[in-house]
Amino acid sequence: MYFKLKEEAISIIKDGLKELNFEIPGEIKIDFPPNPDLGDLTTTISFVLAKKLRKPPIEIANQLSEVLKPSKSFIKILSVGPYINFYINYNTFSKKLLNYIDDDYGQLSNKNKKIVLEHTSANPNGPLHIGHLRNSLFGDALKRIFLLGGYDVLTQYYVNDMGRQIAIIVFGITKLELTLEDDLNIELDNKIDHKIGRLYYKANKATNENPEFNEEISNLIKEYESGNNPELNKTFEFVVEKCLEGVKETLNEINIRHDEFIWEGRFIREGKVNEIVDNLIDTGYTKENDVLYLDLLDDFGIEKELVLRRSDGTSLYSTRDLAYHVYKSKIADIIVDVLGSDHKLAVEQISIALELLKEKVPEVVFYEFINLPEGSMSTRRGVFISVDDLINEAIIRAQNELNKRRDDLSEDEILEIAKIIGIGAIRYYISKISPEKHITFKWDEALNFEKGCASIQYAYARGLKLLKKSDKFNLNADLEKSKILDLSINDVPENWIPNESEINLIRLFSKFPSIVEDSVNSRRVHQIAQYSLDLANSFNKFYKSEQVINNEFEIPRLILVEKAIFIIKKSLGLLGIEVPETM
Repeated sequence: MYFKLKEEAISIIKDGLKELNFEIPGEIKIDFPPNPDLGDLTTTISFVLAKKLRKPPIEIANQLSEVLKPSKSFIKILSVGPYINFYINYNTFSKKLLNYIDDDYGQLSNKNKKIVLEHTSANPNGPLHIGHLRNSLFGDALKRIFLLGGYDVLTQYYVNDMGRQIAIIVFGITKLELTLEDDLNIELDNKIDHKIGRLYYKANKATNENPEFNEEISNLIKEYESGNNPELNKTFEFVVEKCLEGVKETLNEINIRHDEFIWEGRFIREGKVNEIVDNLIDTGYTKENDVLYLDLLDDFGIEKELVLRRSDGTSLYSTRDLAYHVYKSKIADIIVDVLGSDHKLAVEQISIALELLKEKVPEVVFYEFINLPEGSMSTRRGVFISVDDLINEAIIRAQNELNKRRDDLSEDEILEIAKIIGIGAIRYYISKISPEKHITFKWDEALNFEKGCASIQYAYARGLKLLKKSDKFNLNADLEKSKILDLSINDVPENWIPNESEINLIRLFSKFPSIVEDSVNSRRVHQIAQYSLDLANSFNKFYKSEQVINNEFEIPRLILVEKAIFIIKKSLGLLGIEVPETM
């Protein structure tokens, strides 16, 4: 409906421009004003016209607004300074919108394009830690938003099986006779990726204390890269596969699943890395001085060269990553990578190499890192805070809060709800902040039942409880659907004219598709998080100010509740967050 209103507003503006004999620009932008008192839609076309007409934008806005004719959809059109604002006629629009909201609401048109989205891709040398978390959550939310945006999406985890860290673990097993078993009996510490992480810590410590081990580790890498030692191959693969088992278990706990795990070793074994290096040599931009490298300074202004091959002939992570991106370029229309801000130089280098190879260059969404306030958590390992630690802490804190509020629920029910609230708190708190900004994770804010994700989940639970009290609730309803009441828009009384709290809800309903579109186009997810909170707050105000059941306008208000909780659930779902049916 918003898109139709947008098109109608543009048509009205074009008619006005024709009447004034003004040239119609190629694009007329329609946005939401920052304050609903300034209308429901606004345009800055006067700024676009100002240069051509050599007039102040305010004068143009005044002149244009005088000839713009309101339609059935818009009750008035006014200029405020240089802006022209459109005010929706909610008497006619409200029923149309409520009737328009169905199961596919927010789904954008099919783009007929495939996105390959890489995220997480943590080295398989231990459990995921809090430093990986923003990458995983951001990447997963992007996948969900891209799907609603009309794209075919394939998510990939790039598995670094040839890196030095894996070789150190293998060295620890084969040479130092370290094992994955120890005397710890704590459940979390017995998780396989945690065991591998401890083994890596011990082997790496031994290597630091004995520098002569480094040559043996380099030989292990070279031998594994050759693929000629089946027993060694099995050991490398065992370590990586077992660590990935634990990583997948953690990701599954926070509602994340990858479509594919792509091992970097395949690009060596298939000869793709050597093929790409040879193709780069053919471009004439490579040089050799002990190592083969791509000279990026003179022609591209990047001071650090891209090394393509070591002096001993073995590959580097950068060249294997380049081969991976060439592979992605062949299967995707659009490549999107989620990476920490410390990868910016590497991305510049690889992008230039891909351009020289005439392959697609990835769109990279960079993010800053997460910190925990000092003393907010402790870890038995004393090295890092794992995502498993964070999940456990969130669930325990949510349980404690629920126990204060609900003495009518069993321990199992409390635990089930606490998992949804705790994981939702983590996902929402991280998703709500633009990736360019640093995050300090604060528990009191994340698990705030009045302001955080829990408040949005509570709005859903509150709305569902209200609908279940109604005799119009369908007991067999699928709560994933937009219609769970035995009502239709035709049941709404003719004399219903939405009041202010109802209009505020309807206005937010209408914005949902455009919020999705903005998130898709900007490759950001924090708009969805803010929208979810705004909608929940608006619903709570409506709930407190209006009697719904046993009221003259019970039917339209029940439908408003029905659509509100559906969109709340859908918007949180885009962030990978579930909603409990009770809180």
